[in-house]
Amino acid sequence: MSVSSRGRLERAIEHLLFACASVSILVTIGILSVLVFETVQFFRTVSPIEFLFGTTWTPLFFDKQFGVLPLVAGTVLVSSVAMAVALPAGLLTAIYLSEYAPTSVRRVVKPVLEVLAGVPTVVYGYFALLFVTPLLQQLVPGLAGFNALSPGLVMGIMILPMVSSLSEDALHSVPSGLREAAYALGATRAQATVRVVVPAAFSGISAAAILAVSRAIGETMIVTIAAGQQPRLTGNPLVPIETMTAYIVQVSLGDTPAGTIEYQTIFAVGMLLFVSTFALNMVSQWLRERLREEYS
Repeated sequence: MSVSSRGRLERAIEHLLFACASVSILVTIGILSVLVFETVQFFRTVSPIEFLFGTTWTPLFFDKQFGVLPLVAGTVLVSSVAMAVALPAGLLTAIYLSEYAPTSVRRVVKPVLEVLAGVPTVVYGYFALLFVTPLLQQLVPGLAGFNALSPGLVMGIMILPMVSSLSEDALHSVPSGLREAAYALGATRAQATVRVVVPAAFSGISAAAILAVSRAIGETMIVTIAAGQQPRLTGNPLVPIETMTAYIVQVSLGDTPAGTIEYQTIFAVGMLLFVSTFALNMVSQWLRERLREEYS
């Protein structure tokens, strides 16, 4: 191949790669543009103060009220239950894989854990509704058929691989010299892990936790199937609730006419969800950069 032909090929590959990168950026801009346009239309009718601080959410009823706090409370409640499961279990799993497990065990256990991330979320949803909820009803008196506890527990299992994998990477990136220095001072493996390795990898572990929270907030099918569709401002995980994503699914089924104020609520809720997850992802990115700077 001549030099000129090779140069043209390189430029063609460069333009192709640039086009692929541009597509992702344009899609993001398109999504954000639709959200902003419809949200602005919504706020021409509904006060942002009422939307953000109201405590009653009944946009599909005759007496329409647009306080989004019940949806936010439901989302936070389910996500809190999920993180109460995923964070300690994922961190302990990461510590075992990074500090204790033989290489042969690590090669088997880590891929098996990551298989959980490939299970369709609708399967998790029906697992929560048809297996976990009846099991919990035998243990927890007064647990409703739809509740926040069951999908929260199952969601914690679903995001556990994210916490364990990212935390294990952060722990594994801690320089071995820190461990050796702790051992030289007489520390046991457990003491070196708890007092040296985990604090040194705290930025990476925090980033993993924040990414897992973002994943939990944005989860749709589990809460749609197993949590119910009753928006209520409560911290009780034993009763039916509704999350922001579940409400978007409810309105998007096709029964609500496009262009109405009821239809525009899904864009307002979607914008609130986008801003929340975007802020969490930015914090996670900052923590990852901080971790990279610490070990560079």
